[in-house]
Amino acid sequence: MFSLRLVERPLPSLERDIDGLVEWFADTLCLVRKRGDATADHGRAGTVHRLLRDYLLGQPDAAWDAQMLADELAQQPAALNHHLARLVEAGLIGFTNEGKGWRKYYLAGGSISHAVAHMQQHASLILNQRIKSLDPHWQRKGTPLPVELPQDESAPFMLGLVDHRPHPTDDDGSALSHWMNDFGLLGERPGQELAADSLSVRLFLRLLQRDAPLSLDEAVELEGGQKARVGRILDRFRSSGMVERVPRTDRLSTALWTAMTTQHQRRGEDWMLKKGGFQRLLNDAQQTVLLKALAANKLSVEDVSAHLEGVEARDQMLLLNLLGGRLPMGYRMAGADVAAVQRRVQDRLDRVMRRMVRVASMLDEAMAEARA
Repeated sequence: MFSLRLVERPLPSLERDIDGLVEWFADTLCLVRKRGDATADHGRAGTVHRLLRDYLLGQPDAAWDAQMLADELAQQPAALNHHLARLVEAGLIGFTNEGKGWRKYYLAGGSISHAVAHMQQHASLILNQRIKSLDPHWQRKGTPLPVELPQDESAPFMLGLVDHRPHPTDDDGSALSHWMNDFGLLGERPGQELAADSLSVRLFLRLLQRDAPLSLDEAVELEGGQKARVGRILDRFRSSGMVERVPRTDRLSTALWTAMTTQHQRRGEDWMLKKGGFQRLLNDAQQTVLLKALAANKLSVEDVSAHLEGVEARDQMLLLNLLGGRLPMGYRMAGADVAAVQRRVQDRLDRVMRRMVRVASMLDEAMAEARA
């Protein structure tokens, strides 16, 4: 079974540092779970690092059985088998059962560059095949916001990719929850989140069915849960590239009403006219009616929407900025349909894979020089 988990990392700074390149691969493929304070050797004395550097990558034409490797690395065969299984599932190494005794493990393709090329093709194929499972759940129409502003791409890209397989029927999970787990949307250890009605599954279904972005407060109100937990779940969705976080320009009138009432109470009418942008962006009639309603404490969100109907949305955004207000952020699926989401995720996946191809080439060259 092909099973891969990727995390986007910046390219290594040194092209001939074998330890640094091997560490980059282990981190990108999530082969080592780092906890607590960093160690002085950055984990380079760890089992996975030595297994890759000294044996599988360092001697690409050799084959190793688990007992031989366990003796060399001073590990129990059972403990080492876990790491070997992860590397096999990622497509980095293969094994053969020829002859009797232990399996013989070897670097797939005879070089790290060939192994990464195979991994790249398999990962793209799985993404293309398995993301179509969202079609039955998709209800979004893809209606754009009044103003489409650039999305927030601060979240690091993290994605899981697993071959299709029959899922167990003796647990509380559903086809969708297992699908989410395969793509890394439930975290490293999903636990109760794997249940068909878990908070993560409900939030993801809400995004699949909703056109307007979902703000954090709305998510808590609609689906329950603590705000911090809901925020972590939505950010995990965003890390996969399937969900984006965008300014909620559909809430522009509400944000303007809040900014107007707040600044009128704090700074008064004269500030609103000169520094608040009223004279710059609104005509005399709009200025008069809005300021009159503010003075009488009778301005409503509906009034703001009606009186600014003739003002372009981008000018309303500028007015909000001059008034010191800001729009709330919201989460939505990163596309108008499943195909658009697939393209978005594929672009992020291709970027990581291009880096892996580059690092693999550097690693092959560095290893060849070290063996020369």
